[in-house]
Amino acid sequence: MGMMLGVQKIIIDTDPGQDDAVAILLALASPDEIEVLGITAVAGNVPLYLTEKNARIVCELAGRPDIGIYAGCARPLKRKLITAEHVHGKTGLDGPELPEPKIKLKEKHGVDFIIDTLMQEPKNSVSLCPLGPLTNIATAMLKEPRITSRIKQIVLMGGAYFEVGNITPAAEFNIFVDPDAAKIVFASGIEIVVMPLDVTHKALVTTQRNEAFRQLKTPVGVAVAEMTDFFERFDKEKYGSAGAPLHDPCVTAYLIDPTIFSGRKINVEIETESELTLGMTVADWWRVTDREPNAFFVGDLDANKFFNLLTNRLGRLPLNSTS
Repeated sequence: MGMMLGVQKIIIDTDPGQDDAVAILLALASPDEIEVLGITAVAGNVPLYLTEKNARIVCELAGRPDIGIYAGCARPLKRKLITAEHVHGKTGLDGPELPEPKIKLKEKHGVDFIIDTLMQEPKNSVSLCPLGPLTNIATAMLKEPRITSRIKQIVLMGGAYFEVGNITPAAEFNIFVDPDAAKIVFASGIEIVVMPLDVTHKALVTTQRNEAFRQLKTPVGVAVAEMTDFFERFDKEKYGSAGAPLHDPCVTAYLIDPTIFSGRKINVEIETESELTLGMTVADWWRVTDREPNAFFVGDLDANKFFNLLTNRLGRLPLNSTS
């Protein structure tokens, strides 16, 4: 791969979601670059009781029953939960027929798992990878402020600038669901990498790319093809695009090979007051303010390189193919 970054320790915070599932699978398929310390579930695409279950289903599909899965917050910091069954189906993982998970949920609360892990691991050795609303991350920061100086970086999927909104005209879903949490995270001073709709809408699963997943002829390849088939139907109806955007795997791909992406270090503020633009990521792409840059805002990717990486890695699962 050229860039030897060593193995990066991460916690994946997620609300699966078909694209979340693909992001998790990509991480679990890449042990040379990524060590998943645990997965924390948050309410978002679907309610918490489904997101934690879906996280367990995905780890089972990957042949990784050893990964600890923790349930976090069931609702945003201050607001009523908004979900996205209209995109992901009523289970959140509609598409493939996957068995009930045998993996049990861990007892510890997801927020406490985040705090305890960051306090135990060496400073600046653990990155957080939130793929859903930022409720768990912000709650952890509020509960134990000392963690902010210990996080290596936060690589998240959320927000938009040129693409603007997907849940309202002005806002992207993950930020909109809990703008108060997003505001805390973006103001934390931690190094943040943002994968907004601007880049994820360039990571489109075309028919050929989906066929490549199916041609892996493995349970993972087929399940991923069926998942992307499912939410492609929604996206085609909505955007009439060449395929469904794979939002969340951009986060994992960035950790494996950042050269796939390009962006700018800019200031990003979160709107929490306005009724009209609630949850908007006000991204100073043109640097028209003198506000301090607080995020590396990704704007473009090499889509072919991204899908080659994804297909190649998914084809490795399960890693212990002896079973």
